[in-house]
Amino acid sequence: MPTDEPTDETVVQTASDAAEGVIFSQYKQSDVRDYDVTVVFEDGVLEVDVYLNAPADEADPEQVADDAALAARHAVDDLFEA
Repeated sequence: MPTDEPTDETVVQTASDAAEGVIFSQYKQSDVRDYDVTVVFEDGVLEVDVYLNAPADEADPEQVADDAALAARHAVDDLFEA
């Protein structure tokens, strides 16, 4: 196992960037009324919560939020596997 694991800040930023990437791949930024990506990484445990307020005409906001949280977790997994 590598000794130079990513910092907590890098983990949080990576997860946040991945979640936002999913949100804005589904919606134009101007169509998103509000969103919040909360990422906590403590003691090796990652918690990701995504809130999205966007119109349902283009995509299901709940599904996009779930997909964004999942993408955040996968991005962090990839970060530790690198």
